[in-house]
Amino acid sequence: MEKRRKRKQKVDPEAERKSKSVRVGPTETENVKAPFPSHTRPTPQECQGVRDTLLALHAIPPELAKYRKAQLTNHTDTPETVLDGLVRTVLSQNTTDANSQRAFASLKSSFPTWEHVLGAESKDVENAIRCGGLAPTKASCIKNVLRCLLERRGKLCLEYLRDLSVDEIKAELSLFKGIGPKTVACVLMFNLERDDFPVDTHIFEIAKTIGWVPAVADRNKTYLHLNQRIPNELKFDLNCLLFTHGKLCNKCSSKRGANQQRKKCNDNSCPLLNYYEESV
Repeated sequence: MEKRRKRKQKVDPEAERKSKSVRVGPTETENVKAPFPSHTRPTPQECQGVRDTLLALHAIPPELAKYRKAQLTNHTDTPETVLDGLVRTVLSQNTTDANSQRAFASLKSSFPTWEHVLGAESKDVENAIRCGGLAPTKASCIKNVLRCLLERRGKLCLEYLRDLSVDEIKAELSLFKGIGPKTVACVLMFNLERDDFPVDTHIFEIAKTIGWVPAVADRNKTYLHLNQRIPNELKFDLNCLLFTHGKLCNKCSSKRGANQQRKKCNDNSCPLLNYYEESV
């Protein structure tokens, strides 16, 4: 806790923003009550061990490596604009990576600018992103974001978020209908280079299976708990690697009966099962 207070005393806001990648614990949300204060896992040592194990097993996926480079170098220029990142995240919901990437590429090639997307018929936007699934819902969300952004800010740009605190960013993005906590967390981590830990289905199931959260935890409480327990400097790597592992491994998800499978699998079947402990 003392580390965070000392870093907050920095006068230069840009230097303070860049320093966040080495801080431990929540960045701006110290006032958020821990959902499971007596649950002491994961420990920093566990986080480091899992990160190193999965990094050796999978490496950082190529599509995420560009974001990792920006994180490691404290580079102020991200690979894409914040608005691009937000729309890309919306398109990634409930579909495969390949389909969401095709949908984003199709949207960008069909409409030269976000102004063109806003002015287009909903059906035309839906057709452009149909390969990503849930086209009507996602098109409506995207057009709503653009419409509200233009009304509130006068232009279709989210770069102003870079100058805000984490709590302010969460408040801003949460004003847009259809933009939930996971989408906000993804934009924070990937596009704004802030220390956050999005929890998707894969990470949620793994966290429950290996006992990083109690069995009664839901996704929102898992998000709050892991953000307070995982050291900031490990959040990006650990998030990407757990997500990747969850897609590839059929043994460490509680939905697949991993607790039972652990008893009959050899020790090399899934390295994460070595971290299994009964949740309480």
